[in-house]
Amino acid sequence: MIRNFLLFVTMINVFAVKAQNYHAIQGSPYAGSLGVHNNPASMLMTPFKWDVSILGVQGKSSTNLFTIYNYSLLSKPANSQYQINSGDKKRFAMLSFNVNLLNARIALNRKAAIAFGLNIKSTSNLSTSPYNFIDTLKSTGDFFKINNPEDIYSGKITSASWMEIYASYSRTVIDDDAKRINAGVTIKVNKGLSGARGELNNGSFQRTGDNRYHINGGGLDYLYSSNYDRWDKNNSAGSNISNFLRYTEGGISFDAGLEYLVKPNVVKVFGDEDDYYDYEWKLGLSLLDAGYTQYQYGNQSRHASNVKSGITNVQMDTKFDSTITSVAIFNDSVATMVDNFTGMAGGFKIINPMRMVLNIDRFVYKNFYVNAEISLNVPGSWLKKWYYVHEMNLLTVTPRWETAKFGVYLPIQVTNTRRFWIGGAFKAGPLLVGIHNWANLFAKNTIQNGGGYIALVIRNLKSISKKYDKRLNCPVL
Repeated sequence: MIRNFLLFVTMINVFAVKAQNYHAIQGSPYAGSLGVHNNPASMLMTPFKWDVSILGVQGKSSTNLFTIYNYSLLSKPANSQYQINSGDKKRFAMLSFNVNLLNARIALNRKAAIAFGLNIKSTSNLSTSPYNFIDTLKSTGDFFKINNPEDIYSGKITSASWMEIYASYSRTVIDDDAKRINAGVTIKVNKGLSGARGELNNGSFQRTGDNRYHINGGGLDYLYSSNYDRWDKNNSAGSNISNFLRYTEGGISFDAGLEYLVKPNVVKVFGDEDDYYDYEWKLGLSLLDAGYTQYQYGNQSRHASNVKSGITNVQMDTKFDSTITSVAIFNDSVATMVDNFTGMAGGFKIINPMRMVLNIDRFVYKNFYVNAEISLNVPGSWLKKWYYVHEMNLLTVTPRWETAKFGVYLPIQVTNTRRFWIGGAFKAGPLLVGIHNWANLFAKNTIQNGGGYIALVIRNLKSISKKYDKRLNCPVL
C-alpha cells in the first residue's frame, strides 16, 4: 500500500502538470517578447521594431523520488521502466511547465516599448522529511519496520496551474555617453486552472512488537480546487472542459525590472546610429511573479488531526486497500481514524513562484557573449501563512554565439535541487529549440531530471542594421 501511495503522489507531480526557462536566450538582445518574462526592462534592448512569439513551450523537472530506466529522447518509450528510489533520505520533486501564446512586443520608439500576450503556467513542489524506503514493501508494517519510531515525519506537496493575460511597458529613464538605464513593469491578471495541496505534520508511530505498530500522532491536510468537482463522466468532453474553466477564480501578479548598460568606449561617427544597441556589459535585476492565484476549496478537501487511540498498521492496511477508488471513499476511511475531521469552505490562495533574478551579460567579441544569472526564490520562512510554490532555477552560465537569424547556446545550470546540468540550444530563423540536460538525449536513466523548450518567434529583421565590432577603434578622448 505504501509503495502504491508513493507512486500515486509521484505520478500526480509528473503528469498532472499539464516559467519562462528559455535559458539559452536569457540576457540576449534578440530575446524580444520571450525575454520580457525574465525582465520586462529587457525589451528595449531588442533591435527589432516588433516580434511575435507564435508559440513557446518549456518544461523541466528534477526529483530523487524515482528513476526512469531504459529511456532517453533517442529511444522508444515502450522500453522504459521505472523504480521508486530506495534509501533513508529526504525526497523532493520540482516541476515547471509553461506555454506562451501570441506573445507580442512592439517598440514605440527607441526609448519606449510595450508587450502583451497569454501564458499558461504550472509549478509543482514536493518535499519530505527523511524516511527509509525499499521497493519490496508490501504493507504499512513493512514500512514502519525499517524506519525509526523516534523520528517525526512530515511532507508537503503543492501544485498550482494558472492562465495569465499580461501587459508590459518599458522605458529608458537615463541615457548618456557612458550608460543607459531602462525600467519596465508587467501587470498580469490570472485565472487559477488547477490548485492542490497536501501536507503531513508531526507524524509518529510506536513499535509494540510482533510487527505491530501504533500510530501516535500526525495532522493531515489535503485540498484541491473546486473546478475538479465539475467534471462529470456522464457529460461530453466539451461540456466538462467548459465547466472546468468556468468555475475558476482570479488572481493578480506583477514583474518589475531594471537594466543597466555600460556602453562601448568607441569613436562615435556623426550620422552613424547602428551602435545604439551595442554594449560592453548589461546588468539586469528583476522581481518576477510577485502575486498569487486564487482557488475555491473542492468539496472533498479536508483537515484531519488527533489520531484515535489504538489505531495500528493492521487497521491502516484494512482501511486503505484497493477499494479506495475516489477521494470521497478515502475520506470515509480517514474519518474513522481521527477525532478531528473537518471540511474546508471558501477559497485559498497559492503564491506564485516569486523570485529575484540578477542577470549579467558580457559582450566578448563580434557575435560572442557570456551570460550569467542567479535566481533566488523568496524564502518560505517569509510565507509561513501562505501556500506557495518555488522555481528550481539557481545559477545559470550561458556562453553563446548569435546573430539576428542564427544562434548556438551552451547553458550550464546548477539547480535548487543540487543538480548540475549542461544543456544546449540553437536558433535558426524563427525557430528556437533547446534542451536543459544533454544527458536526456543519450543516457537512459536521467529523463526525470531535465527537460527542454521550443519556440516559434517571428521578427521584423529589416529593422536590424549591420553590426561590426567598434571596440578596436581609437578611444574617445
